[in-house]
Amino acid sequence: MANVFATHSVGNSLVTYLRNAYPEPLRTDHPMDFRLISSGELAEGPDPRNALSLFLFRITQNEFLRGRPRPNDRSDAGAPLSIDLHYLLTVWADTALVEHTVLSWALLQLQMHPVLDSSSLSPEAGWNPGDIVHMIPAELSNEELMRIWDLLLPKYRLSVSYTARVVRIDRDPETGGPPVVEKDLLYSEVSS
Repeated sequence: MANVFATHSVGNSLVTYLRNAYPEPLRTDHPMDFRLISSGELAEGPDPRNALSLFLFRITQNEFLRGRPRPNDRSDAGAPLSIDLHYLLTVWADTALVEHTVLSWALLQLQMHPVLDSSSLSPEAGWNPGDIVHMIPAELSNEELMRIWDLLLPKYRLSVSYTARVVRIDRDPETGGPPVVEKDLLYSEVSS
């Protein structure tokens, strides 16, 4: 039963995975900081240095699971909120060698390990054992990409778009049982 921290948990888990998987030869030759970055941080500047950032630029409701309950839920359980998270993976480096090498390494990691399961997702979201999130490469048009970078203070940097699909956020459990829909009342006279 993932809660409202699920959105942050996915990004945080992905950054943690990449940081931990960054191999020693690259770590020594090209030290990198792996960061989950907010739009506020990008709007303020300055540009991060020697960093690989993950920026959540859009959240959409999943068109296929919207309003659908989980397969094994009770029949009266409400459907969870099913969302897709749209990320930009960006390398901030001063040389083409570092920029190209680190981004290629990150793309390879996401191709080899495209699934985040409950064991690799940070615990603050309260994930169920069967919860999984798929990291899928997403194609942005040049216009979409330029609109994103036009709104941000730093100049354009080499970026790749990914979609984390499907994050299901459950409602808080209701207390007190189901709502009352009918009540039978019996009246009788009491004799004294």
